[in-house]
Amino acid sequence: MIEIDAITKIYDGTPAVDAVSLTVETGTITAIVGTSGSGKTTLLRMINRLVEPSSGEVRINGEPTTGLPKEALRRRIGYAIQGHGLFPHHSVARNIGAVPRLLGWPRDKIRARVDELLDLFSMPPDEFRDRYPGELSGGQQQRVGVARALASRPDMILMDEPFGALDPIIRTRAQEDLRRIQRALGSTILIVTHDMEEAIQLGDKVAVMDAGKLVQYAAPAEIIAKPATEFVSEMVGGVDRPLKLLSLFPVSEIVEEGTVDGPVVDASTSLRDALSTCLWSGRDALRVERDGAALGHVTLAAIRARAEAHG
Repeated sequence: MIEIDAITKIYDGTPAVDAVSLTVETGTITAIVGTSGSGKTTLLRMINRLVEPSSGEVRINGEPTTGLPKEALRRRIGYAIQGHGLFPHHSVARNIGAVPRLLGWPRDKIRARVDELLDLFSMPPDEFRDRYPGELSGGQQQRVGVARALASRPDMILMDEPFGALDPIIRTRAQEDLRRIQRALGSTILIVTHDMEEAIQLGDKVAVMDAGKLVQYAAPAEIIAKPATEFVSEMVGGVDRPLKLLSLFPVSEIVEEGTVDGPVVDASTSLRDALSTCLWSGRDALRVERDGAALGHVTLAAIRARAEAHG
């Protein structure tokens, strides 16, 4: 658990972060979102003391971070940034194993951890272990950057706009990778983004920053349905708010008994994507399957009803 208690950072008499308090539960993703200059990156960097707070306190599992040497603290915290920051003259394996080497892990344990992470990211170790960053695509480099942040099994991972430089298709895949791996490993992750859509898709909770202040901290559905301020409402976007809500719920939540002909969607498909399939195909119902087995069907009327219920 991370407890941020009235944390403040003042530059030249002006607060960049102004008395922010929030608690991040273990094993969750918290997305910190805001426009440029909102204080989100400064807040993130005060957690691992890359920036020292002017006042306030950060506690990790009840222990104040000021009581730990900076280097010891940072070795407990994975850190991934936009552009990944890989060492260009080191192999993929050496990049991922950088922190475990600093911690004195035995060579065979480092190799096993590198291979485990490459497998998790769907990058076969025999194919990628000895490659260099320049031989990888942008998406592969980003995966290696995140794998490096995970390598030493840190207490938590801080991510500062990690997917900002990726094109939209690769970015979506990277987000899916992160969600899948976080669930598999039970990691605690704080991710900074300027993109509310990304925050909503990734975060178990979303922290919205504006001019150094935390203006709302809640689950994505609450952020969308009940924005606390006009600024949050603008960040979420008014007209397509029901569509954003539908993106949070899987088809399995409103599946009905009985099969129908026509397009098939998986039970994990979001209601937003199911709505899109209905509209494109001209169908008012879709067959739902799970692992290839028929589960039932979902109707256009039920999808619309869910959107209206949360709108």
